[in-house]
Amino acid sequence: MSYPKLRTNIDVIPVEHRGQRLICLRDPLGFNSGPVFLPLETLDILRLLDGQHSIVDIQAEWMRRRGELLFREEIENLVRQLDEHLLLNSPRFQAVKQDIERAFVASSVRKAAHAGESYPADPSALRQRLGECFTAEGGPGEPEHFATQNALRGIIAPHIDLRVGGPCYGWAYKQLAEYSLAETFIILGTSHYETETLFVPTRKDYETPLGVVKTDRAFIAALERHYGGSIADDDTAHRVEHSIEFQVLFLQYLYENRRPIQIVPILCGSFHEMIFNKRSPLKDPRVRRFVEALVHTMSQYEKPTCFIVGADLAHIGPKFGDPFPAQGMLDRIEREDRALLQLIEALDAEGLFQLISRDEDRRKICGFPPIYTFLAATDAPFGRLLNYQQWSEEATRSAVTYASMAFYASPPSTVR
Repeated sequence: MSYPKLRTNIDVIPVEHRGQRLICLRDPLGFNSGPVFLPLETLDILRLLDGQHSIVDIQAEWMRRRGELLFREEIENLVRQLDEHLLLNSPRFQAVKQDIERAFVASSVRKAAHAGESYPADPSALRQRLGECFTAEGGPGEPEHFATQNALRGIIAPHIDLRVGGPCYGWAYKQLAEYSLAETFIILGTSHYETETLFVPTRKDYETPLGVVKTDRAFIAALERHYGGSIADDDTAHRVEHSIEFQVLFLQYLYENRRPIQIVPILCGSFHEMIFNKRSPLKDPRVRRFVEALVHTMSQYEKPTCFIVGADLAHIGPKFGDPFPAQGMLDRIEREDRALLQLIEALDAEGLFQLISRDEDRRKICGFPPIYTFLAATDAPFGRLLNYQQWSEEATRSAVTYASMAFYASPPSTVR
């Protein structure tokens, strides 16, 4: 490989392990089998794997910066290792990518992408894990009853790993079980990957170790009629995205032996262009058109529906590109998060946008697009914060915050 090029969509994360400083290369698109750990000094070589530098160029640049000789064999071995792990933009990677994406497009089912990693692949163990999200310390307890009134209009739940945020999920899904009679759940999830469009539905059914949940294709067809065109052509962003997959697990746990349900999985792409331009998303015709179509579809749909929003909040620290650790800032982050959550409780979509755009999304609120879309589309007049949590990862000196919320057709006090 004359001019090796590292893929641009690889996460490069500084970590500490047993006192040793390393870098972790992680493929968020899941084309390879797992992360690769390299010595920190390798970072200077990785920066030169841009398709513009030959191995001789890399040797010369290393000598200029460090005054040391870097043997050609060392670079070739690193390049070979990276290519074997599909981290280079190489013919090997392109062939694997094409095969995987072709198989996904041809399938009518979106298979579980995180079973055996973020949650157990064994159905019995998975049911136990999901149950513990309700009963573990910090959880709300199992649902006390199942809904007899359709008082709930939507929930916000985390999409952080279940091993970290399980009880916070439980708070949201307890309300869902007790106060929603929905047959179709519209799941708005953060897309952590680049998308060609701002909103990416899929017609594929969702499969997990607990079985297959049908996608409500009739709802999507109606949505496209109101939208005035197809919006579910390229759904490859769903292939490994976890923000919807984790919500489906809880729906299966609650309803698998109780009543049939369907879902409408919709990933929401980045709103950063609007944030940086300080222009309300609803002034963007792409957002306004989609929200209007969603509102019209729900208002005319024959089945009861309910929103589920899979969204985390702040992402702080070196893992997420900050030059400073999150630890020591957690109290300040919580204060800022709670100001944001008050606006969401008040269903103030524009106030939320103004707050985030004021500092150009300094805290990297990855759940903003689906939360804003929900707030713009829902008819719920009442919101309530149920639970707020922070996860601090010592190895990367970083933190993620998340919350669960519920939104009702009548004051929360009347549905307790």
